[in-house]
This record gives sequence, structure tokens and C-alpha cells, in this order.
Amino acid sequence: MFETIKNAWKIADLKKKLLITAFFLLIYRIGCHIPVPGLVEEAFKKLIDGNQLFGFMDTFSGGAFSNASLFAMSITPYINSTIILQLLTIAIPALERLQKEGAEGRKKIQQYVRYLAVALGFFQASMLFISLKSSNAIFDGGTVISFFIITLSFTAGTAFIMWIGENITEKGIGNGISLIIFAGIIARAPAGFQNILYYYQQGTLGSGIVGILSIALILAVFLVAVVGVIYVTQAERRIPIQYAKRVVGRKMYGGQSTHLPIKVNMSGVIPIIFAMSLTSLPSIIIGFVAPNTTSAFLIALTKQGGAIHLTIYAIFIIFFTFFYTLIQFNPVEVSNNLKKNGGFIPGVRPGKPTSVYISNVLNRVTWFGAVFLALIAIFPSLLKTIFGLEVWFGGTALLIIVGVALDTIKQIESQMLMRHYKGFLD
Repeated sequence: MFETIKNAWKIADLKKKLLITAFFLLIYRIGCHIPVPGLVEEAFKKLIDGNQLFGFMDTFSGGAFSNASLFAMSITPYINSTIILQLLTIAIPALERLQKEGAEGRKKIQQYVRYLAVALGFFQASMLFISLKSSNAIFDGGTVISFFIITLSFTAGTAFIMWIGENITEKGIGNGISLIIFAGIIARAPAGFQNILYYYQQGTLGSGIVGILSIALILAVFLVAVVGVIYVTQAERRIPIQYAKRVVGRKMYGGQSTHLPIKVNMSGVIPIIFAMSLTSLPSIIIGFVAPNTTSAFLIALTKQGGAIHLTIYAIFIIFFTFFYTLIQFNPVEVSNNLKKNGGFIPGVRPGKPTSVYISNVLNRVTWFGAVFLALIAIFPSLLKTIFGLEVWFGGTALLIIVGVALDTIKQIESQMLMRHYKGFLD
């Protein structure tokens, strides 16, 4: 692997892409420590310590929220904007036509995503300002001036992160938005392991050899979860394809056997990221509008890790897994392409029977992947119930870390294979 990295570093354009990616991620991490003017940092941190929702936002932003920094809202508004436009593309024919127009149409939709992300960012920043004002986390001064300084700072921070992510995707290696979330989670790793040591020192994990065995068990569970995530991420169902022989001129074509790969987790970490954003949205709105609510239902709804929250979270993950799988893979289109090229599935008639067969296989495989994603996402809550502690490497963090890492490695692999280098996954 180290030899492969060395070979990759020798490729001029790949080296440039890696440096650009590292540069933009460095800018992002620096921005996570630039404070927003007008905020009382100590009061801001106390607010986070006493609010489970804000603690969740801090974890998602890689500590930028607790630092009261420009990037406190992270990339959440952009993700929510992407979700909304994806759903509207199905509902609004004009947007659907734009998406089918190719690169120009997708470019126009992406422009709408940016505009909506800025609007959502300003709305979220406004709600955050109201919450901070009621908690005395804002310096005394003109309310109007403070409002514009703080809300515009938060909104500008979100817009800048959006720009960083798009530049990484365009000029660097990997998906920029996913890498930003990846960097935020990794940045929390040292603090997460310090928490485990703290629990050990306090005796929460037991004393002496029992505590050491508890830490070893937690690490073992972590490794097993990583292996499971990698296995499911890489797993695929291969449908055998046979091409009929045909004569063109004096040459004979076809006759070979191949397969149609259907990945178990075709949508990657996108369902997790989108489900995380949507399930946090009601908590954000309720936390801002009615922070002192006494409604049992609203309290249960906003409780991170509660039964209602986990159920909604799992449902959203399953929904977005199917949603993105159907967007990326069209059985009817695949069936038509096979028929045009003389391909067929042994034992299945070409045309509609082939598309139905592929759809059935796709649904079964996707159900397995969706349920696995949902189970691994609620894994931290089960770990908390068993051990009575919170750990950094939750199920969602594992999925994002492993998924983004594998996706980035594959992109580097493809770049290297074009230059006849032996790759990471060989």
C-alpha cells in the first residue's frame, strides 16, 4: 500500500489533485476555529453542554459549533437543499426535463441548489440567533446589528464550505461534501478516545483487568463493525449475462458470457447523510421555536437516541436507500440496452420479463443493504445501552468514514489504472 502511495505521488496530475484536496480540507479545519464576532464563547459552550441537539450539531460539524466559529452550521443547509431539489425533480416536470438535458441541465439544477442552500442557511442562522439571544450567549449591543453580523457570518460560513466542497469535487480527489463531513468526524477522534480513557479512569468500565477487558471489547466491536461495513459496501449480486452470436459482414460477434453487477449498497453513505439531516430538522425547529416545551411527544421527538427518533431515522435511511438506488439504476433501461446488444439472462425472456427479473433482484438486494445501514446507524444507541457510555465511533460515523475512504480510494485507483499502475485494491 505504501509503495502504491509512493507511485501515486509520482504522477504529476494525481499529485496535484491530492495536494488541492489536502489544501481545501486544511482551509476548512482552519475555518472551524475562526470565531464569529459578537458571541460569548463561554456562554455558547454552556449552551451546548446543556442541549443534546446542539451537541449533535457540534459532532456533525467536527467541533466547529462548540468553537462558535464561522463553520458552526457545517454543510447541513446544503445537504437539505440537495434533498429538496432531488425530490422536486421527481414532482416538477420542468426540473425533470432539466435533469435529462445532460451536463447543462444538471449545472442549472446545481445552481438552484446553491441558491436554496444559502436561503436555508440564513433561515437556520436566524433561528440559531433567537436561541442564542434567549441564552445570553450574545454580547449586549444593538439587536439589529448583532442579528445581521451573526446570521450573515454563519450563512457566509456555510456558503464558503459549499464552495470548498464543490472545488474538491471538481479539482481534487473524491466527493467534496463527503470529504468535509469525513474530516469533521476524524477531527473528533482524539477527543473520542480521551472520553473512553476518562470512563476507564472514573471506573465506569470497571476497575483493573475488567476495565482493560471492557476497552478491548469496545475496540473489538469497532473492528468487527468496520469489517462488516466494508464487506457490505463491497458486496454485489452478479446476474449472469449471455450475448448471442451474430454475423456482421465476414466477422462473428458475441457469444461471450459476462455478468451484471448489482451492489448491495449502491447508494453509499448518501442515505445516512440525508437521513441525519432530515431527522435533525424537527429538533432544530422545535429547539429554536419552543426550547422550553413541556409536550411529552415533542420531547420524545427531539430526544437524540430515543425510540421515536431512532425509528424515524431508520425509516428515512431505508427510504433514501431505495430512492437513490432507483435514481442510479433503471431496470427497464438496462433491459432495453441488453436487448439492443443481443444480450439476455439465461432462462429469462428478453424485454419486460428481463426488467421484472432485474427489479426483483434489485429490490431483494437493496432491502438487505437498507436494513444493514439502518442497523449500523442505530448501533451507538445499543452500545450506550450495553456499556452506559457514549463513544466517538458510532454507526453513522463508521459508515461515513468507511464509505468515503473506499470511494476516494477507488477514484485514486481509477486514476492510477489509466497509467498502468498497480492499484490500492489489487
